[in-house]
Amino acid sequence: MKKIPIVILSLLFILGCKALQSDKQELNSDDQPSDIKVPVYAWLGGPGSDTDQEIKEYFMDLKEKGIIGLMYNGGHDPETYKRVGGIAKEAGLEFHTWIPTMLQRDNPKLKPEWYAINGKGESAFDKPAYVDYYKFLCPNRQEVYDFLANLYGGIADLPVVDGIHLDYIRFPDVILAEGLWEKYGLVMNREYPEYDYCYCDLCVNGFKEKSGIDIKSVNDPSQVQEWKQYRYGLITSIVNRLAVMVHGKGKEINAAVFPGPNSIAKKIVRQEWDKWNLDAFYPMNYNDFYLKGTKWIGEVSKEGVSALNNRKPLYSGLFICPRPDKKTDEPDPENHGLIPEEIEDAVRESMVNGATGICLFTPGRMTKEHWEAFAIAIRKEYKETNK
Repeated sequence: MKKIPIVILSLLFILGCKALQSDKQELNSDDQPSDIKVPVYAWLGGPGSDTDQEIKEYFMDLKEKGIIGLMYNGGHDPETYKRVGGIAKEAGLEFHTWIPTMLQRDNPKLKPEWYAINGKGESAFDKPAYVDYYKFLCPNRQEVYDFLANLYGGIADLPVVDGIHLDYIRFPDVILAEGLWEKYGLVMNREYPEYDYCYCDLCVNGFKEKSGIDIKSVNDPSQVQEWKQYRYGLITSIVNRLAVMVHGKGKEINAAVFPGPNSIAKKIVRQEWDKWNLDAFYPMNYNDFYLKGTKWIGEVSKEGVSALNNRKPLYSGLFICPRPDKKTDEPDPENHGLIPEEIEDAVRESMVNGATGICLFTPGRMTKEHWEAFAIAIRKEYKETNK
């Protein structure tokens, strides 16, 4: 047997080391592992009593599972986001602060008269719709914008924050998703005044000045398209004003929105979100809430991508069933969601219909079987069919 010259052995050794180093760098990169094809974000709340080490271990586990960024809800205190955001960065995750916008519970910084008024003249502050926490502000007030700009601006100033993630950036549901009707003992086949907002003097007078219509004198305001458009515009205006402020700080701004926008979001929560100047959109494509299957997730993803005209990325929000084996016996639809067998279909329907990626609600609801199906689904190549 011939001996291999020492110079060749040395060369092979060097090349092998470089290849190993390259592989290691790829594994340690902040980017997705090379075999993952679907960008995945996740809605997540905390930190509760968790230690820094516990948070870091959890974040690193999510990163290894394929999550690239968090929409993280930690209240209003910038110090919380500074702490948790730093840990997210150590784990190689994007960090977006997930903070409700129009929905604000009792706060000494907010006056009762700043809250929205329904068609019966009742305030969301002391007589909220559906549930006690449904206290929505009126988007037409300068004081409300100032409060939100101060809140989001202070958090956007943090170096560890990649973006501001808006939620509840809307009016209360004038019509609930059909899957929730039984839970609340309602049949919402039309708009009812007790769930229709906002009829405060500022909104009513502003609309009259713009349109010449006194909406309080109209027998059925739900038939006045100009009144709907006026309120779409109120939400759009406050979103775009916040976007200017956040962008001015060099940060991204995105939002969780209802599906659509035309089929659902505009109709039930007054979100005309294709007019919003955001960096990304996260429609909550929670199919069980609408008594639909996974194919519907593809339909509304396609609708959203088309409405945006591919100007900005859309991440399809997927609602996970926390106890798949109990789903059929679970009376509360908010404990329904995708079972493991539906994960791949939900991801496929989103991606082939133009979504840039997906967003999980929430990792904590994922079972071992969910993660196994998820690991397969996000490593597949999906060809968009709606170009």
